[in-house]
Amino acid sequence: MNVEGVAVRVLVRGIVQGVGFRPFIYSLAQKNSLKGWVRNTSGNVEIHLEGTSNHLEQFLFELQNRLPPLARIDSLQIIPTQPEYSNDFLILSSQSDPAQFQPIPPDTAICADCRRELFDPLDRRYHYPFINCTNCGPRFTIIQSLPYDRPNTTMAAFPMCHSCSEEFENPTDRRFHAQPVACPDCGPQVWFEVEGQPIAFKEDAIQTARQWLKQGKILAVKGLGGFHLACDATNEKAVQLLRERKQRSDKPFALMAFDLKAIEEYCLVNSQEKEWLESRFAPIVLLQTRQPQRLPEIIAPRQKRLGFMLAYTPLHLLLTEPEEGYPSVLVMTSGNLSDEPIAYRDDQARRQLASLADAFLFHNREIHMRVDDSVIQSHRSKPYFIRRSRGFAPDGLIIHQELPPLLAVGAELKNTFCLTRGQYAFLSHYIGDMENYETFQSFEEGIAHFERVFQIKPQAIACDQHPDYLATRYAIQRSRSQNLPLIQVQHHHAHLVSCLADNQYPFEQQVIGVILDGTGYGSDGAIWGGEFLLGNQAGFQRLLHLKYVPLPGGDAATRRVSRITLAHLWSAGLEWEADLPAVKTLCEEERTLLRTQLERRINTPLTSSMGRLFDAVAGLLGIRDRVTYEGQAAIELENLADENELGVYPFSINKDEVDLLMLWEAILSDWRKGIPPPIIAGRFHNAVAHLILEAAQTIRQISGVKTVVLSGGVWQNQLLLKKTLPLLENSSFEVLTHQRVPANDGGIALGQALIAAHQLQFSSFSQEG
Repeated sequence: MNVEGVAVRVLVRGIVQGVGFRPFIYSLAQKNSLKGWVRNTSGNVEIHLEGTSNHLEQFLFELQNRLPPLARIDSLQIIPTQPEYSNDFLILSSQSDPAQFQPIPPDTAICADCRRELFDPLDRRYHYPFINCTNCGPRFTIIQSLPYDRPNTTMAAFPMCHSCSEEFENPTDRRFHAQPVACPDCGPQVWFEVEGQPIAFKEDAIQTARQWLKQGKILAVKGLGGFHLACDATNEKAVQLLRERKQRSDKPFALMAFDLKAIEEYCLVNSQEKEWLESRFAPIVLLQTRQPQRLPEIIAPRQKRLGFMLAYTPLHLLLTEPEEGYPSVLVMTSGNLSDEPIAYRDDQARRQLASLADAFLFHNREIHMRVDDSVIQSHRSKPYFIRRSRGFAPDGLIIHQELPPLLAVGAELKNTFCLTRGQYAFLSHYIGDMENYETFQSFEEGIAHFERVFQIKPQAIACDQHPDYLATRYAIQRSRSQNLPLIQVQHHHAHLVSCLADNQYPFEQQVIGVILDGTGYGSDGAIWGGEFLLGNQAGFQRLLHLKYVPLPGGDAATRRVSRITLAHLWSAGLEWEADLPAVKTLCEEERTLLRTQLERRINTPLTSSMGRLFDAVAGLLGIRDRVTYEGQAAIELENLADENELGVYPFSINKDEVDLLMLWEAILSDWRKGIPPPIIAGRFHNAVAHLILEAAQTIRQISGVKTVVLSGGVWQNQLLLKKTLPLLENSSFEVLTHQRVPANDGGIALGQALIAAHQLQFSSFSQEG
């Protein structure tokens, strides 16, 4: 046995602050008879160890293989050093270094231990809505600066009582150095407020809130990352009233339940979905509804799925706790007016939500950074992101190349931004649609916070090429005021590279990019969206695309589906026959103006958008005319489609264009024959899948490339994914889909950042112009 004494310094980087890592190190050192110390710094966790080499080897093995539940090691350095002849192992005070940075842990759902204590009448934290420990609770939403210590969080306003201090200082306690630790005696409290007047506090406030919900009232509830609007999901009148007040006529509402049993009353839940619902991330999961559907249809009009999450904070658990005659499911939707960011400050909520909610359930733990709930769906038994936010952001994505300090500002819709440094890409939480000043403010606040806590001073800024995006205008203005290089990245190229990074695929290798979405500014000034690219991080070629169609009214046309349908028919040279649903929807004057607009090319930008093609087919089938949220017509078309239909509509590829004339003729023929819309919708999905296969095969013949990337908002369509993937794989393609970031514009900032990083590094960067 080797008993020679050694001394080493261990530097650990990763998710190692705010996750019980120092207490874990303390216990591990004690177990292995090692002396020394551990401390947080702004850049890593630093450990000094002295002892025998055998004990040190065992320590390092356990360090890398038996981490605390929330911890993650990204890099580990072991440096021989001089002994300090320590007599014990200590946790030292944190050391701040303005030049260093550290990944921040996301907020985490309540753990099983805290949940058990929450409902134990003998526990001193019984029914305390802010119970937490080193394995769960708030992190990102309360952190103001690093290192992650209580004084640098919004918990600084709550000095610990004697009992909490004892737990905090006890190395064997689950709350050892848990920064948000609190109890009813010293921590945050809740109160119930009506018309600006508090009427109940603490437990009475929660019971009053439950009583109001039971009576069909709408409440604004302050949660972890902002306010929710809550009501009884089984009460159709309450749900309808919430829709009217929120000005959200059709977009589905999210639902919350106490446990899995409650969810399974209304939805089918497979083993993977159960795992995600019960995970520490606790996202909203899109689940197949049971038939017949027992919840009001207006929760998710014309949808086959419901978005459910489990109560993920102690406060939510207390609001959803089962009781005879109490709602088993609550609507728990974002606390905002339609299109505005979620409210997260008390004064802001009073102003913005007073007309929406009958009363408020407040608490006095300040939220420093607003965060929306994450949304995922199942794809081949793996999570597939619709929205990456709470529980995941701001966890850094590891990129296997050294990245300069960069800011990428993302797109207009579903905005996120991205900051890079070292081997990390910090993709932000969900900001939302950048269509108003309030969302733009949230965007600016988020960027300032990320730059501060990650100690990143951007050397360049990347943005979309669209000149009218608010994010692009911000980038241009900031690049000028700070004299920073501005790198404008083509929208669909950014999608392609985002998916490469998501799969940790070699950036230098060429791939076939099937990039399908609603809108993206093209290199030729047109609106792209049905793109077949050949490219990598360095650049791309546009080899095929849907044939251009005029979009009457530009972006405004997306709100009137019938206009898009008639524009497609006009472009294909097909008549607007009087009995077509899209023709009947518009009055004669509207049709006359539309035809004039198309013939004279008045405000009719050209588009190759696949998203608009889905809209046009939905309009032809009479699914809807007016759209109230982005992608609505396409989503309803997907939900209508017969998944078992095998028929395929024809199309043709002419040089670099996909011509849709034969497809439209076949759809019209079926419609005239009285073929049911679900079958037509199914055949259309099959046609798009076969079109993608043929386009990929064509590009493979030209290039020899066998890897296909699927990115863009259209790829949220699970039916299209289900139809397309087997066709490509059976034709010997390797297919890359998104895994850690959304396929929609919520992932585009990642691609922008990596393309910009390459351009800064290599002067030979090429982007098709």
